[in-house]
Amino acid sequence: MAYLIKNAQAVFSPTAADATDIRISDGKITELGRDLALAADETLIDARGCVAWPGLVNTHHHLAQSIMKGVPGGLNQNLNDWLGSVPYRYWPKVTPELMYHAARLGLYELLRSGGTTCADHHYLYHASTSPELEDAVWRAAEELGMRLVLCRGSATSVGSHHGMIEHGISPETIGQIIERLDASRVRYHQDGGDAMRKLVVAPTSLIHSSDPDGLREQAAYAREFKLGMHSHLLEVDFDEVASLKKYGKRAVDYAGDCGWLGDDVWFAHLVHCDDYIIDRLASTGTGIAHCPTSNCRLGSGIAPAIKMEQAGMSITLGVDGSASAESGSMLQELNLAWLIHRAVHGPDATTLEKVLGWGSRNGAELLGLHDVGEIKVGMAADLVLFDINQPRFAGVHSPLTAPLMCGEPASVKYSFIQGRPAVDNGDICGLDETELTARVQESVAQLIRS
Repeated sequence: MAYLIKNAQAVFSPTAADATDIRISDGKITELGRDLALAADETLIDARGCVAWPGLVNTHHHLAQSIMKGVPGGLNQNLNDWLGSVPYRYWPKVTPELMYHAARLGLYELLRSGGTTCADHHYLYHASTSPELEDAVWRAAEELGMRLVLCRGSATSVGSHHGMIEHGISPETIGQIIERLDASRVRYHQDGGDAMRKLVVAPTSLIHSSDPDGLREQAAYAREFKLGMHSHLLEVDFDEVASLKKYGKRAVDYAGDCGWLGDDVWFAHLVHCDDYIIDRLASTGTGIAHCPTSNCRLGSGIAPAIKMEQAGMSITLGVDGSASAESGSMLQELNLAWLIHRAVHGPDATTLEKVLGWGSRNGAELLGLHDVGEIKVGMAADLVLFDINQPRFAGVHSPLTAPLMCGEPASVKYSFIQGRPAVDNGDICGLDETELTARVQESVAQLIRS
């Protein structure tokens, strides 16, 4: 299909800042300009009252947690206690059907907040996990037309977090991990800068539930097949304490010794980082998925993203799981990232344009999606039209960044992924909201009963 988007109020583009019109053909952006003429084979998209952004790229999520929001026992707990009270408590009870509805809800929330790509850190694997639990995530993304980077979690030991021990979760062997990874890679993974499906090797925790030999084997597998590598690190200072106690090394040095630093690696959170850690990460090209909402919600702290960027690291944004970031919104992450570092470092620490780049182009590059993340001729047509012709935006003097400044609630009128509509005149394509609501409510009730 070919489309001509006309009369946008503003377009966030590095090459055509004064454009109002965007031409899409064969999944690509083919022309930017003003007063472009509609061709006979094109569908017209009226963008009056809208601003056009590149689709937002979420570099860290836990879609399974979309049916674990606001669990009472975990509302006021720190990370370590919360893990036992919420995700690990329900992990063994998540069936493929529940996973499918949770994934649809999480992806729906991303689409509603401008997201077009999701990197899901899917860690619900144990010794007897069926492949259907992972297949449910791929299926949900395909039905909604989302780009999905599935970060395949793993644990080879019950670890030093409480959750796996408390809830009797038996970890996989390294043999199972590699065998199952390979099956997913063959079935789902795509190469290329505009791939719709990518697989990433992603042990859930380097420090707490993995062993050094297993980490090295997973790193070797990832690099043999040119897959990305991802995990959590230094979300809380317990990571550093546990690494020193278990391995006699700082967490970042242990990661490096196991092959887990490099420009093909990124970590979620990285909250507790001093200058030495930042230098090691920056010098190796290791990336970050900055998750400010979850870090605030769990009282974990604020990642030193400004220092990291000054050291040469590329900052990207993730919503994390909705059990600790209930909004599930990329726009929420952009808004909070813009604000929180100003609170600490002053009003010149972040700009709206910089943060929008963190949430789009930077994220796409980190995930190996080099043809995604910008409104530019030749790039994949992943873009979002936010409707700002509404009272709450009417007083804004800078319309292009109004959704970021004002934050939620915002309205996505149209969204395109690889040139195909994902949101059409405000409706999510391929999804009935009433049906989704009912299925999610049933899923929550089933979790509570089980």
